[in-house]
Order: sequence, then structure tokens, then C-alpha cells
Amino acid sequence: QVQLVESGGGLVQAGDSLRLSCVASGRSFNTFEKAWFRQFPGKERQVVAEITWSGAITEYADAVKGRFTITRDNAKDTVYLQMNDLKFEDTGVYYCAARRPVQGATYKDWGQGTQVVVSS
Repeated sequence: QVQLVESGGGLVQAGDSLRLSCVASGRSFNTFEKAWFRQFPGKERQVVAEITWSGAITEYADAVKGRFTITRDNAKDTVYLQMNDLKFEDTGVYYCAARRPVQGATYKDWGQGTQVVVSS
């Protein structure tokens, strides 16, 4: 079974840090672009950070620039999201996703999500 499995979420206080991990199993996603999304209750899922297959290029949502860092370890087929200086508004379910590195490709492979709760 092909799947992406997130971990690392939890309950933290504002200003704390968390590192999320997403491990692939069932097939290799090493050549795929990867991303972290988050979803707030009652809201649509939004992209937080993206990374190319080589890790050379990363992009971030404005709300997390300077606080979050996306990295990947292709030897472990794992993508990480280091989240520093967490804020109440970072609370949500975080999902990792993968897509083929071709123009127009969409994210079709998703994890089940990991909950992050930041208390103010």
C-alpha cells in the first residue's frame, strides 16, 4: 500500500518549536516534489511550504516565512517541516503531499495528517 505517514504533531505553547516528519512507504517518492499543507477547522487546505525533488528550491506561504523550514532526506524518503516560534494561528492539521515534477502536476498523494495545537 502506497502511503505517506506524518508524525511529530502535538500540543505546544506559543513560541515553542515542533518538527514534523513525513515518511513514504509502499513506493519511492524521491523524485517527487513534496509539500506541507495545513487545514484550519472549517477552512480549505492551504499550502505551507514546498520543496523540489533535489531540495534545491523551497517556497513558503507568507505567514510562515522566516519561521518554518522544509527539508528532505531522499535517502530516507522523508520530508520534514521545522516549525519555530509557533503562534496560535498555526494550529491545524498538517498534511504532507507529493506530486510528479512536471508542469501542471497536482498533489495526488496525501498523508493522513498530524494535529498541531498551539496554546496562546
